[in-house]
Amino acid sequence: MAEHAPAGDQARLAEPMRSRWSPSVLDPGHELAADELEALLLSAAWAPSAGNSQPWRLLVAPRGSGLHDALVATLSRGNSGWVPRASVVLVVTAQTGRAPDDEKDPTPTALYDAGQAAAHLTLQAQATGLHAHQFAGFDKAAFADAAGVPAWHTVVAGIAVGRWLPVDERVGPLAVDPRDAEREERPRRRRDLAETAYADRWGEPWRR
Repeated sequence: MAEHAPAGDQARLAEPMRSRWSPSVLDPGHELAADELEALLLSAAWAPSAGNSQPWRLLVAPRGSGLHDALVATLSRGNSGWVPRASVVLVVTAQTGRAPDDEKDPTPTALYDAGQAAAHLTLQAQATGLHAHQFAGFDKAAFADAAGVPAWHTVVAGIAVGRWLPVDERVGPLAVDPRDAEREERPRRRRDLAETAYADRWGEPWRR
């Protein structure tokens, strides 16, 4: 089993951050209930959002929908095997340009706010027994055209959400690509805090 369980510094985190991970093998037969999907969208809506401006949008693409088909057609080779198995894919956009009817420039933190919304949605999924896997490997321009995304919104990333498929269920029609299964077994690591947290000035590692 991959190192999904809390270990090292990760064990000090609160749930659901402690147990959050991004599986690549999702159950292709699982479907989200309407209230589960609504809760995911609500969790994004209640993320910190630049004075409640919420300069982001989520395109909801349940498996089997026309929007889902349009997304699948744009996936990179590495994502084309596992993303379609998700119960739903949520594509995140951020308003980075001025809409025709806007009098003000878009908020400069739009991408930051979109990330906040995505993070909250991811943790809501984990807290309710689902899993979310972020991905950026798809033709964003082609998807934007297919989905009618306006020019003042930037397609940022996708979030595949579903139920993780345990190893003992991966037989017959539920068999998975070995490459996707191997991705789950890779050790989970993060950079040392000295590389990402600075004190006093840029490049000076923060020390406990």
